[in-house]
Amino acid sequence: MHTRTVFFVSDGTGITAETFGNAILAQFEMKPRHVRLPFIDSVDKAHQTVRQINHTAEMEGKKPIVFTTLVNMEVLKVIQEGCKGMLLDMFGTFVHPLEEELGIKSHHRVGRFSDVSRSKEYTDRIEAINFSLAHDDGQSNRDLAGADVILVGVSRSGKTPTSLYLAMQCGLKAANYPLIPEDFERRQLPPALVPHRAKIFGLTIQPERLSEIRNERRPGSKYADLANCRHEVAEAEAMMRRSGIRWLSTTTKSIEEIATTILQEIRPERLVY
Repeated sequence: MHTRTVFFVSDGTGITAETFGNAILAQFEMKPRHVRLPFIDSVDKAHQTVRQINHTAEMEGKKPIVFTTLVNMEVLKVIQEGCKGMLLDMFGTFVHPLEEELGIKSHHRVGRFSDVSRSKEYTDRIEAINFSLAHDDGQSNRDLAGADVILVGVSRSGKTPTSLYLAMQCGLKAANYPLIPEDFERRQLPPALVPHRAKIFGLTIQPERLSEIRNERRPGSKYADLANCRHEVAEAEAMMRRSGIRWLSTTTKSIEEIATTILQEIRPERLVY
């Protein structure tokens, strides 16, 4: 059972409010019910939001926790005056003091990109996502020189989700390449990767965990057999050592932790937030 309902109210997507709110809530031993309310960009929608929050308060007998990232002051005022929850206005907490300190008024714009058609950062991010999709799992060797990072590792070691995270969150062109038995027999990196060694970062994983993951995909196969997984992981790690490639184990790490470690090691010149 959840112990409290948490609302994330935004006039944009609500991702910022939810990400920030979850980081704070992670400090507490509780399992709240999450309700994201995006695109609350009118007074009418604000009143609907207040009714939903207050109804939850009455039903549960506890104040809901309400994280907001509202830039429209009319909309925010409706929430502030009518909401029976515990209101945490993140823009009010951080933006207003910064305006005073910097002597600059904020843009007070909704969302991360106020006009995507004019945002170079947004365009770069879309290009990075397309690049990462086109270079997933070694599908293409074309334009690897344009990659910011090339991830290598055995199949199911976390290369694809990490590549997409780096593209979507950081705007990086991330290719990924699987290490396969033929590479282990040659005891060399795939030839297409050799010229780009400086951009390569390796991912490995504990064989036991790898076997579990592969069994979910192909139960009872040689691909998922623990002995085979041990062999592939050992060969891949040996190859990375011989090639002087930086690498880490993804076994107990989140995608965010993996990506952060890669960024610290690779230090790409082009980084979008």
